[in-house]
This record gives sequence, C-alpha cells and structure tokens, in this order.
Amino acid sequence: MGMARIGILTISDRASRGEYEDQGGPAMRAWFERVLTSPWQAVARVIPDEQALIEAALVELCDVEGCSLVVTTGGTGPALRDVTPEATEAVCGKMMPGFGELMRSASLKFVPTAILSRQTAGIRGRSLIVNLPGKPSAIDDCLNAVFPAIPYCIDLIEGACFESDPEQCKAFRPAHAKVRQA
Repeated sequence: MGMARIGILTISDRASRGEYEDQGGPAMRAWFERVLTSPWQAVARVIPDEQALIEAALVELCDVEGCSLVVTTGGTGPALRDVTPEATEAVCGKMMPGFGELMRSASLKFVPTAILSRQTAGIRGRSLIVNLPGKPSAIDDCLNAVFPAIPYCIDLIEGACFESDPEQCKAFRPAHAKVRQA
C-alpha cells in the first residue's frame, strides 16, 4: 500500500492571495506530526473560497494523490463565501455526520459560537474527508475529539493504516478488528 498520505487543504481567499499567512494548514500538520507514529506524507494545498476549486482540490487529493485522509480548514461558517461543507458533500458518496456533531460538541465547551460551524465529514472512495475549523486552537480541539475514530474508519474503507501515540491521542479499534499492516 505504501506510505499513508494526508491531504492538508487550507481554504482561504486571503491566504491563497498571500495577504494572510496560512495558520490552519501548519496547525493540522503539526498535530499529525505530534500524534502519528506510522509513516505518512503531507500533501498540502492553499486555495480560495470557491466551491468549484474546493471540489476539484478534494477530488485531486483523493483520486490522484491517493490521500486516505483529507483534512480541510476554513470555509465552514455561515458567511456567504463559506462553502466548504457544500463542496465536501458534492464530492462524497457517503456523509459521516457524526464527525461534525462531535466537533461542534467539543468546541462548545470553549466557545458559544461553535453552533455557527457547519463542519462535516464524508467518504470518497477510499478517502475520508474531514472539515476542520480555521482557528489553530480549535483545530487541535476538534482533532483530539474525532481522531480516535479516524484510523478504524479508514480501515473500514480500505485506506492506509494509521497508528498513533496513545499518550497524545489514542486511536480506538474494536477488539475484533485486526490491526492492518502499514
């Protein structure tokens, strides 16, 4: 199967134009560097808040780059240009609403505006796409909440094998599930 690949997609008009330093993409990468013990490679992109471009980037990361996991940051709020969840739904065969529910629940412990987030997740072929918030501290909160289920989800869709440092974030696999070799 080769090395696991993770798509890291920053969706921001200003960052894509170089007017603003991308903080979300590096925050996602740093989280995975801290938590994952299995070999992996990041495939990073920074694009504007345009639904057609988001859809194209998600398709490329899943179908061409072979990323078993694609995490996005930005574009999940109620603003007119926030269209990341719509783009995610458009390219996924199955939606995984539990991810968004858990991320909002986790974020509500820190900020009441978490109810404005429209984060979601879905499956495209052998790839899991997860929409994360734009704020680096919120990215950590949300990944800490949902990551325990991510490796087993990716096992079930026959993607790459992800192992984590249980001291950082323990992945959960049912007792009957065989740990696949990377």
